[in-house]
This record gives sequence, structure tokens and C-alpha cells, in this order.
Amino acid sequence: MTTTNPGLAADLDAAATGDPRRYVITGGPSSGKDDLIEAVHAAGIPCMTEEPGREIYRKHRERLGRHLRREDRREYSLDVLEAFIAEYTSHKHGIRFYNRGIPDGFGWEGFFGLRPTPQLEEATRLYRYDAVFVLDPLDTFEDPDDIVWAKDREIRRVHELIVQGYYDTGYEPVFVAPDSAAARLDLICANLRLPKPSRGA
Repeated sequence: MTTTNPGLAADLDAAATGDPRRYVITGGPSSGKDDLIEAVHAAGIPCMTEEPGREIYRKHRERLGRHLRREDRREYSLDVLEAFIAEYTSHKHGIRFYNRGIPDGFGWEGFFGLRPTPQLEEATRLYRYDAVFVLDPLDTFEDPDDIVWAKDREIRRVHELIVQGYYDTGYEPVFVAPDSAAARLDLICANLRLPKPSRGA
């Protein structure tokens, strides 16, 4: 564990043998999510390494020799859902953060004009998270390899659809304003009644 805060380390250790507690970090493209996930890891908090959808997208793109089209989305989305379910069910004890969550699929399907699959709807009922943190968009586009393109209206639309997906599936997301990754993580930890990583070093 590489946390800078002994109090946080103690709380994580105390939770490690208890029931699983699952927290989602999400948002549209250009939200600063990668930087925040990196800060979560640096603080020693258990967390997914990389959003599985990106690597699955790259594999589909390599196989097809092009970017995915609307007609390719069903197969891709089911592969992503399978990866998220595996990630969810593998966590048995303690605190864990997730780089996006299962209900993100509602937002991405909506962006491409598709209805959610029955598999996605069932998974959302079965696999529930304890809290969802939505990062408000930043001013700069984050990843040129991302699944959508660097157009402000598309970034905003994806963000809105992701948020709506969480509301539609019974969550009350906590919104995290633009700020440094460290400040955002402090806010999230304070919301969860965990010691702030930036303090107690």
C-alpha cells in the first residue's frame, strides 16, 4: 500500500475483511477520470486499473480494421458488460473503486441510438454499487483514442446520457466539480467518511 495517509491506510485495512463496498467513478470524455484514477491508486485505495471498454474497443477495431459503427455496437457492448460483471463479482471484501460502472452502458447505448439490451438491464438490477461519483467535464479533451470524438456537443451529450442512465437505474450520483485530481479525491473520501489522502502524511 502506497497511501500517504496512515489514517486512511488503517481504515482500508479495517474494511478489508468486511462486506464489499463498491464505488464508481464515471463521467463523459474529458472529465479528468484517468488522472483521478491514478490518484486513487497512488493513495493506496483498491481500484480498477483501466476501464475495460477501451481495450475491448481496440480489439474490435483491430479485428474490423476500422472504428466501430452502430451495427457493431451490440457485440462490443456485450463484451464490455461481461468484463464489468467479472470485475464486480471478483471483489469479495472491503473497499474498491471502479473505473466506470455497469450503468454506463445505458449512456453509451443511448449515444449511438440503441436501446439497452436485456442483459444490461438484468445486470443493472443484480449488481449494485454503494455510491456513484460523476466527474463534471474539464475544458480539454483527454484521450485521442477514446470512443467518441473531440467535439464539445458530443462530449456533453455522452456525459448527460451517462448521468441519466444512473438516475434511471435508481442511483443518486454525487457530482464532483472540476479541480485537481488530489482535491477531487479528497472530496470523494470526505463524502465516504474516509480520511483525506492529502492529509496526515
